[in-house]
Amino acid sequence: MAGMPPATVEVSDAVVQCLVRDQRPDLGDRPLARVANGWDNATFRLGDDLAVRLPRRAEAVSLILHERRYLPDIARRSPVAVPVPVHAGQPTSDFPWPWSIVRWVPGAAAADVGPADRGPAAEGLSDFLLSLHVPAEAGVPVNPFRGVPLADRDSAVVERLGDRERYPQAAALREVWAQAGAAKAWGGPAMMLHGDLHPGNILLADDGSLAGVIDFGDVGAGDPAVDLAVGWLMFDAGARHRFMEAFGPAVEGDTWMRARGWALILSTAMLSNSDDNPRMFAVGEFGIRQILEG
Repeated sequence: MAGMPPATVEVSDAVVQCLVRDQRPDLGDRPLARVANGWDNATFRLGDDLAVRLPRRAEAVSLILHERRYLPDIARRSPVAVPVPVHAGQPTSDFPWPWSIVRWVPGAAAADVGPADRGPAAEGLSDFLLSLHVPAEAGVPVNPFRGVPLADRDSAVVERLGDRERYPQAAALREVWAQAGAAKAWGGPAMMLHGDLHPGNILLADDGSLAGVIDFGDVGAGDPAVDLAVGWLMFDAGARHRFMEAFGPAVEGDTWMRARGWALILSTAMLSNSDDNPRMFAVGEFGIRQILEG
């Protein structure tokens, strides 16, 4: 199965240090350390309170630009910290694309914390999503893979579940998928979405409460059910119930049914494409278990 796509440009610490010194000389003496090398972006911590985010492949350039455009407004509404851009980096002869300096968001990634210790974040995560999910203004991008009608993702799910070795529970998962597909389609306005909300992008404080949310490269507009799927990727049954209850009448039953379908889409994507990423593979395995619990 496919793993993480190769980088178009490998970004070294020295190149990043040069970019910062040339374009933000006031920050050039800060210590720099690589902290993440994701599918789309490389992230370096810059001192104590900043980070540098750079696309690692051409397809991710637009994601950096979307973060720049939409994160300031999201931050104004959010009850928790998000990586607000503070500098719009420009391309150079050493690095061909736009890049950003953003606020560093402290906290432990929920993907690195046991599921039992994520429960205290349930209500905080619902508060964050209630702040995020407002009608999108004209021009907000629509991701063809996130927040779209579930029928648009049917072929991908069917193909993945055809891998009987990887999905011994395929029959039960197909039933879940059919139930989600039978739910009423989203009929409201396209809402602002995070688009990639999973435990690797959710940060927790020492007491397990929500500290921040990161990686808004897939920010866009569409059905909010795609973000609500985090209830199955993040929480066991008890905490998930609290997460769902915290939304009250703001989210109705059909949206939760679609959200469970999105949890299946995202969990199978992680299981089928993360053989080289044990952390995300584990998130997918946990999601599948929770989906089957209900």
